Amino acid sequence: MLRKLCEKYTDLPHEDICILEDMEKYIKIISDLVRADIFIDCLIKSSDKAIVVGEAKPPNNLSLYKNSVVGKLALRENEPAALRTLEVGMGTSDLKAVTQENRVVKQNTVPIKNNVGRVIGVLIMERDVTEDVSKNRNMEILSETTEQLTETIMNFSQPDLQNSLDFNLINDAIVIFDKNGYSIYANYIAENLYKKLGYKDKIIGMKFHNLVLSKINFINIISENKSISSEVTVGKFSLQIKYALAKTSNGGLGVIMLIKDITDIREKEKEIVLKSVAIREIHHRVKNNLQTIASILRLQSRRIENTQAKKAFNDSIGRILSIAATHEVLAKNGIDDVDIKNILDKIKNNAIRSSIQNNKNIIINLIGDSFYVNSDKATSIAIIINELLSNAFEHAFVYKDEGYIEIVINRGIMYSNISVIDNGIGFDIKSAKHQSLGLDIVKSMVKDKLNGDINIESNNSGTKIIFSFLIS
Repeated sequence: MLRKLCEKYTDLPHEDICILEDMEKYIKIISDLVRADIFIDCLIKSSDKAIVVGEAKPPNNLSLYKNSVVGKLALRENEPAALRTLEVGMGTSDLKAVTQENRVVKQNTVPIKNNVGRVIGVLIMERDVTEDVSKNRNMEILSETTEQLTETIMNFSQPDLQNSLDFNLINDAIVIFDKNGYSIYANYIAENLYKKLGYKDKIIGMKFHNLVLSKINFINIISENKSISSEVTVGKFSLQIKYALAKTSNGGLGVIMLIKDITDIREKEKEIVLKSVAIREIHHRVKNNLQTIASILRLQSRRIENTQAKKAFNDSIGRILSIAATHEVLAKNGIDDVDIKNILDKIKNNAIRSSIQNNKNIIINLIGDSFYVNSDKATSIAIIINELLSNAFEHAFVYKDEGYIEIVINRGIMYSNISVIDNGIGFDIKSAKHQSLGLDIVKSMVKDKLNGDINIESNNSGTKIIFSFLIS
């Protein structure tokens, strides 16, 4: 198929097509090694378009393609990396492209050159743009893959290796050792890595014990007959290393050393940890300051004899403590999102303590969904629930010594809602609109802070207040 496509659509002579056919024999090995789709593209004669003349799909249904794309066109607006490499002869790393099946991918490309250095095709590796770097797919070399790879490489001379198998598509360092522990192949990433580590000479031809970066012996890898992984710190570099034993069909042994530079990943992890510690400390201090303010107000309220003034102080204390409860949870998590059910459980417990102090036996039941919201939304919801519970304690059970309140959390797709239901005496909604500061605070926060709606139903059997809010 490759030859037919090249003869029909390109200007490549017989000798160049033979080189591409040799390359096509080994792209399956590369695809298996890196677990990615590999393609060979060539320029169409008298055109700025390319055509796919060869492909290899990774094992275990890891391909990004449903169908074969051999014979399909590669357009500049969709695959700039491939066309650039074909035209200027330079490789590309991690450039976005759109596949023939309209999927966004990242492409690595390297030129394929003939014996006089002319670019005759491009080797392309494609990965899903959403691939998580923490999975480290490249580190997972299957034993059968290493056997294929080593058998191919050990049957090549060094010049043939460089010309026929271009593992520079792979973003990790690869060093391959023969059965005597001498390095017989290193891609350019490996060469560059060892230069950064201070090596002055070419690493090809060096003994294993001069190149190994962890405490492991070549003989041990051979004798244990299994892959060995480790993570080491060398200078400023954090490296993830895998040693894979490889066997050839004629009984030869070798070792593949695959090195992934994870320095950036580890640095980002350290930054996240430091930020998390700082965030926890900030929320902890805010919580302590709010509790201090509440304590000062409580001391002040004890000196006040006016009933209405004392009530205003106690209401303010409750609101401050509801905000403090949110920061207490944030201080434990170290992130900006909190479980709303966890927050409301703390508000519920504070309310129960308040009811006991007022010689009331009020049972509060919290049920429903558990999900995360950001700190601003959590604070607003905490204040709203605190107000609704305070109003219920003050008005719903004025002639009762016991009662029941249920808080129900319902998560929706776009909007979620929370209901507060009591079995108190109810109230006149119309008259309460102009008399209750707490209800005014609730309505204002639902509308302005949560971009939601509120509905109130009340009769002599009890009251149900439900408010909604956007999840995101």
